[in-house]
Amino acid sequence: MVKHSPLTMGQFFTRERFGHPQFLAGALLLVFLAQCVWLVDRSLGSGVPDPADLARLEQGLRQWHGLGIAGQPHALSRQNPVALAPAPLWELSASDGYDPHHSPLWYLTASLPLLFWPGPLRVESMIYWGWLARAPFLIFGVLLGASLWYVARRLYGNAGGYIALTLYCFSPAVIRSSALWATQPEIGAAWGTFGAIFTAIAVAHTLYAPREVVLWNWRRIFLLGLSLALAVGSLFSLIVIVPLALAFMLYLAPTRRSAATVIWAAACGLALLILCASYSLHLAAFWQGVRHATFFGIVWPAFLMPAAYRQIVEPLAAAGPALVLAIPAALGVYLAWPRARYFGTHAPLLVAALFVLLAVGTPHHPGMGFAFLAVPFLMVFVAGICADLLETPQRSLVGACVWGLLIAQALWNLWQLAALARMHGLSA
Repeated sequence: MVKHSPLTMGQFFTRERFGHPQFLAGALLLVFLAQCVWLVDRSLGSGVPDPADLARLEQGLRQWHGLGIAGQPHALSRQNPVALAPAPLWELSASDGYDPHHSPLWYLTASLPLLFWPGPLRVESMIYWGWLARAPFLIFGVLLGASLWYVARRLYGNAGGYIALTLYCFSPAVIRSSALWATQPEIGAAWGTFGAIFTAIAVAHTLYAPREVVLWNWRRIFLLGLSLALAVGSLFSLIVIVPLALAFMLYLAPTRRSAATVIWAAACGLALLILCASYSLHLAAFWQGVRHATFFGIVWPAFLMPAAYRQIVEPLAAAGPALVLAIPAALGVYLAWPRARYFGTHAPLLVAALFVLLAVGTPHHPGMGFAFLAVPFLMVFVAGICADLLETPQRSLVGACVWGLLIAQALWNLWQLAALARMHGLSA
């Protein structure tokens, strides 16, 4: 019998891993999950399924049962040549019946829990199977919140982690996306994007360790590949983060660029393998999906249209009034105060600015699009500026302002949920 060393167990159960900060972060995430669950309960209680949701789930289930490839117009299996039913998700926006925005991974992820549901998806039983349909996105929402807290805390300390996580946990846009309330499921793409960018940054920081580069980083290579696959598989246009991740790695490891390139290539190869597997390893279907995909749907005249800029305000405002007020204030501090300008604030601001520009250039993007994907990075940026200000002699004034914003955000969000409950009661 092999006995575990007390030292090893003691190193694992440390205050760094399981202490007061982790407890508070877990409590905030439970509050976030409770809000999402409440919203799911209200949406399922209406008894009116969204046709787009049903189409997405049906396509995923049919592929799980070997009846074709989700997001494509016909089955590609000779053994079971059953045509797939047309789905409104893509038939109005893509030629030949292909989904130009999502890979089968998007459908398979959504429908995976329903493999345990006996029988067809009937409207009268939606209040039961609907929970299974929303479970993956509730999980993605919690995981994105945990990732955001971990990154912000590593970059800016406990204060930065708490600020970022509080903004996240009381963000109506994030709660809506996690609960699938009148919106497409984009929370998986958001988690994949956030994970890909900051995993690439973390990998670059480990390249100076005196160990074998590729073998030592295999966990992070796997995580980076999985994040890239989830992001691009959920939204083809997120292919933009692939070169962005490499750019961060090359910038942070200028003397180990060959090693960074090898790790990035290995992660991209793993992501490509996962995406190919989502097409049931059918290379012809994979090629057709890539050929019909919209990777760069930028409409260049949109940059000259004021309406395109006004359009991105709504998704950002939906993230919460505290974030709307904090962004210009944080930008002002960032530009005026040299201490606030370092890589820990450069990176999230750069990614968020890129997504905002892409949101302007893609006014016809499905769902909330790039503007929603910018929200977690803006939260990290705001948390970093606030954490730096809390270390100045004016920390009492700054702390009062930050506390006021966070409390106002929480109360405003709860008030919105209460108003929704009243509306739901009247409509019922």
